[in-house]
Amino acid sequence: MKKLIQFILFAGLGIVILTLVYRSQNTAFQEQCRLDGVPSDQCSLINKLLYDFSTVNMGWLLAVVGAFTVSNLFRAIRWQMLHEPMGYHIRLSNSFLTILLGYFANLGLPRMGEVVRPGSLARYENIPMEKVMGTMVIDRLVDFMCLILVIGLAFVFQGGVLLDFINKGKSSGNSGGGLLSNPIVWLILVLGLVGLVAAWVLRNRLMQLAVFQKFTGIVQGFRDGIRSVFQLQRPGLFIALSLGIWVMFFLQCYWNLKAFGPTAGLSAGAALMIFVFGTLGFVIPSPGGMGTFHALCIAGLSLYGVAGGDAFSYANIAFFTIQIFYNVVGGVLALVLLPIINKK
Repeated sequence: MKKLIQFILFAGLGIVILTLVYRSQNTAFQEQCRLDGVPSDQCSLINKLLYDFSTVNMGWLLAVVGAFTVSNLFRAIRWQMLHEPMGYHIRLSNSFLTILLGYFANLGLPRMGEVVRPGSLARYENIPMEKVMGTMVIDRLVDFMCLILVIGLAFVFQGGVLLDFINKGKSSGNSGGGLLSNPIVWLILVLGLVGLVAAWVLRNRLMQLAVFQKFTGIVQGFRDGIRSVFQLQRPGLFIALSLGIWVMFFLQCYWNLKAFGPTAGLSAGAALMIFVFGTLGFVIPSPGGMGTFHALCIAGLSLYGVAGGDAFSYANIAFFTIQIFYNVVGGVLALVLLPIINKK
C-alpha cells in the first residue's frame, strides 16, 4: 500500500506538470494561430505533435539510441571496476542488464532504480547488498561531479545565455532568514547531539546487542563499497569511462536536436545548454522525468528562439525515444534475460 501511494503521488506529480506544460503551450499555440489567421478548428497542438513525430529523421534517432546504449555499456564496465577491489568479479551481462532494469524501475517511482539495480546485482552475483549500495553511492557521486563539470562548461561557452536565465529567475522578495532561524531545526540538532553523546557513553553495552552488531556489519560493508574507488587498479580507465558516459549523454541531446527540423540548426553550444536544462529535469523527482523534463527543455529551447509548440514537440520526441521506447523495451528484456543468464 505504501508503494502504491508513492507511485500515485509521484505519477500524479508528473502528470500534473505535463498537463500544465501542455495547457500553457496549447494556449500560446492557439494565440499564434489567431495571429496567423488560422481557423481554430484547424489549429490543434496534438495534431501538430503527431505530425512532428512523423517528420523526424530516423537516422539521427538511431544514433541517439546507439549513444545511450554505449553510455550504459560504459556504466556497466565502470560498475565492474568498482567491485574488483572488494574481490568481486561481476559479469558484464549482469552489470549491463541490471542498469537497464534500474532505468525501467525509475519509470514507476523516482529513484526506485537505485534500489532495484543494486538489489538485482546483489542477488544474481551473490554479493552483500550493503557492499553493492556502497558502489552505487560512488556511481552517483561521480555522476554528480560530471554534472557540475557539464554545467561549468555550459557557463564557459554559453555564459551570457545562462546568466540571462538566472537573472530572470531571481526573486525580488526576502527569503525570511535561513534554516538556523527555525527553532525546530535547533531542536533536531540538540536532540541529535544528545543522542550521539549517549551512544558514545553506552557504546560498550550497545556493541553487545545483536541488532547493533548487524547494523555495524552493514555500515562496514557500505564503507567497503565506498572505499573501492580509492583502490582501483586502472583509475585512468575509470575516469575515461565516467567522462565517456556524459559525452554520450550530450550526443543524445545534440542528435535529438538534429533529428527534428525546427531544432536541427542549433549549434553544439546551444545543445550543451539545452542538455543541462533537460538533465536538471531528470533530477527533479517525477517518474522518468515526466513533465519536469518537458518544462525545462522548453525553457532551454526558448533561450534560442525555438517556438513553444516546436519546443514541446522536441521534448516529447526526446522523452519518448529513450524514456518510453528504449527503457521499457530494455527493462522488459532485462526481466526476461536475467533469470535465463543466471539460471545456474
